[in-house]
Amino acid sequence: MRLNIKSNLLKVALVTMPLVATISSCQKNFLDAVPELSLSDVNAFDTPDRVLAQVNGLYLSAKHGALFGGRYLIYNDIRAEEFLNRTANGVTGYTVYQGTNNSSDTYVGNFWTRGYLTINQINLFLKGLDDNASKIDPALAANYRSEAKFLRAMTYHALVQMFAKPYILDNGASKAIPLRLQPETTLANNDFPKSTVAQVYTQILKDLDEAEAGLPDTYSSALLRTTRAHKNTAIALKTRVYLAKGDYAKVITEGNKIVSAAAPFKSSTGAAHALQANITDVFKAPYTTSESIFSFPMADTNAPGTQNQLGYYFNVGNLEYVINKNAPGIFANAQWGANDIRRTQLTAVHTLGTYPTKFSGVSPYIDFVPQIRYAEVLLNLAEAEAEAGSAIRAVELLKAVHLRSDAAYVFSPTLLLDKPALINAILTERRIELFSEGFRANDILRRGQSINSIGAGSLIAPTDQRYIFPIPVGETDSNKGL
Repeated sequence: MRLNIKSNLLKVALVTMPLVATISSCQKNFLDAVPELSLSDVNAFDTPDRVLAQVNGLYLSAKHGALFGGRYLIYNDIRAEEFLNRTANGVTGYTVYQGTNNSSDTYVGNFWTRGYLTINQINLFLKGLDDNASKIDPALAANYRSEAKFLRAMTYHALVQMFAKPYILDNGASKAIPLRLQPETTLANNDFPKSTVAQVYTQILKDLDEAEAGLPDTYSSALLRTTRAHKNTAIALKTRVYLAKGDYAKVITEGNKIVSAAAPFKSSTGAAHALQANITDVFKAPYTTSESIFSFPMADTNAPGTQNQLGYYFNVGNLEYVINKNAPGIFANAQWGANDIRRTQLTAVHTLGTYPTKFSGVSPYIDFVPQIRYAEVLLNLAEAEAEAGSAIRAVELLKAVHLRSDAAYVFSPTLLLDKPALINAILTERRIELFSEGFRANDILRRGQSINSIGAGSLIAPTDQRYIFPIPVGETDSNKGL
């Protein structure tokens, strides 16, 4: 990131956030309170409300439309074979779709910058929390510190996925991205080297382990259980991170903390997570189902921003991208049956094309943006069990997710004896279940597979320079340590 930003602007960034009354509040002002812009960093930790306001500010930065509020999901969805671009709109990811984005791409550059601004805001907050320890209840400080570390881990994982080679290609030995863990308010550390992929993953998992230890078991309202990190949130993200490393034993260890040994699969500790009976309820207000482990809330006062919103890309008003109904797109796969609710109720047909309806709001597009669902955790665990554990449990986890939406479907009984076929069925299920939620490209890359790019009109192999995003020119120009 370019750190040639005035120090006072960094301080303003630290305290620009919506206010809420208490950690247990579930009132509407959690979503749409007006940001306070005049709070000095000198007294930012003087009252519980001010500290909580800063925590809310971390979430606000992470859910920005340039990061997790839109672009992270969109870029991962449009790189491969699931969607067809309809508008050739450069603002809405057309170069990413084509595989022609380069280091000068402004929108991908904004993703990088927002990621590192969020990380620096977190680093500033963590230092401020330590410097003002005597002013804050220790238990509450541990809660807030852990939330910040969860968000830092989540942000670094997104950046290392997009801008560095997958861990599996060389066991994390390749150079990745700068691993900035100290708060920056001057240009003194602007020149900062890359860490290796393995080093970044080590820090991500360190943050998540520490977050798990300090986060509360749950919160007092469904809204807060969905929109603030708790223990199960950190555990769930760890299953994703370990899966990206190919460490299947660790996926099983972490997954077992929040998934019962047998069906019906649910969490018996902390927040009571389980699959929602009807998947369509997950994507309807109030967006706080038992399946919703972590989502970013949106409101008309802090919507993701023009042409960042998921609804803008997929809804009838614009239809920037429509579903690729032909092979190799997942829509043509026999595992996604004609009577599957995910087809009949979460997609729709327009004269311009078929489109997903998980994000069905209209401008200003304030659907919550899901980041972690219990269905993903079950599929993470299923894949790990198929690779390195119990094929029986892997099949049961797979069935739990699929039969929820298509009860009549029959999986081949030979899956128990055919490891490659079982893994393929689970990976196919991920494409169906997590469709349009930002998983496709990362699921390809983490297994070291080629990207079947419809936009580029070719396979993009792991050795191709287009396989990962180039570090933006703004970073390479200003950071001579790369």
